[in-house]
Amino acid sequence: MINYITAPFKWFFKLEAASGLILLIAAVIALIWSNSNLGYLYFDTLNAHFSIGIKNFILDLSILHWINDVLMAIFFFVVTLEIKREFIQGELSRPKQALLPIIGAIGGMVVPAAIYIIINLDTGYTLKGWAIPSATDIAFSIGVLSLLGSRVPISLKIFLTALAIIDDLGAIIIIAFFYSTELQYTFLLLMLLSFLILIFLNKLGFKNFFPYLIVGILLWFFTHGSGIHATIAGVLLACTIPHKNSEEGKSLLLNLEHSLSPYVAFGIMPLFALANAGVILDNFSFKSMLLPVPLGIICGLFLGKQIGVFLFSFLAVKLKIAEMPSNSDWMKFYGVGILTGIGFTMSLFVGNLAFVDHMNTLDEVKIGVLVGSALSALIGYLLLVSVTKKK
Repeated sequence: MINYITAPFKWFFKLEAASGLILLIAAVIALIWSNSNLGYLYFDTLNAHFSIGIKNFILDLSILHWINDVLMAIFFFVVTLEIKREFIQGELSRPKQALLPIIGAIGGMVVPAAIYIIINLDTGYTLKGWAIPSATDIAFSIGVLSLLGSRVPISLKIFLTALAIIDDLGAIIIIAFFYSTELQYTFLLLMLLSFLILIFLNKLGFKNFFPYLIVGILLWFFTHGSGIHATIAGVLLACTIPHKNSEEGKSLLLNLEHSLSPYVAFGIMPLFALANAGVILDNFSFKSMLLPVPLGIICGLFLGKQIGVFLFSFLAVKLKIAEMPSNSDWMKFYGVGILTGIGFTMSLFVGNLAFVDHMNTLDEVKIGVLVGSALSALIGYLLLVSVTKKK
């Protein structure tokens, strides 16, 4: 029974650990490339346009937007499949076990946002970036934790995974409600109609992905035109993919998740990192990190995440609202809390939405995310090494 429960997590940890390494390599390449003599080629390539379609039905986007709007919709699709599975049959399906990562995730979103807002309170438009330090990068955080092997109990790995998944759910909600542009109601109605068709397919018991895919493509197109960020289409599509505990290996959701996860982990996410981590460092200095945006992100990720996750979780356990992960103690738990400050993918994504019209500010976002995530990874890892025994 224990092996059955932990098997999906072991597969997930291996996937995310390897993906985290590839992500790191992609980010380093982006930084080196964007600051080399060929830096112009990096930015020119991302700004180049590519179109598909015929006559009046042509989709013309820059390479950067193809990655951030189209490929990331697939990323959000897979993330939502994971969230749905967790709520149906995973750790989040049992209220007592689910409460701790849920409460911890809430603290890990509220406190960093509050810190960012306090630091940017007097700067006007930069307040739009309040949600940037609120997300945890699953691949990087699990990747760092996996370096410790059996020194960290499986219960803490499951806690971190569940918390990061809930973080992603929170980020999805934030994107839908706070980072949408002016709504186009015709497209919004067509988007709603597409979603209702998908629900109808689910109720009819369709287990072939093809009809979901066709309607899902239309859903993405209508979402893109509605003013709501196009990646939300991936979320809505995933919500309608059928899954039941009794289906076991025959579930369409499980089959899609296992089929697509490697492509997302080793293709889409590294490509996103390569396209979004590039920032010119000519003017980078310690003083530049003290500007409101990077300072708010660094403090939010490195201080806010660990304080929020630990404080909210500690109170939940002491008040007997939730249970402490088995074979753990508060120092190990705190070390994992620091690792939740590795924002990277989701933080960069939210930053792109918040400051899409402010390229200079977007460079500040990248610096803040890279520094805050690096600090969280390094300090979290060193603390966990010091408080765990090698096995």
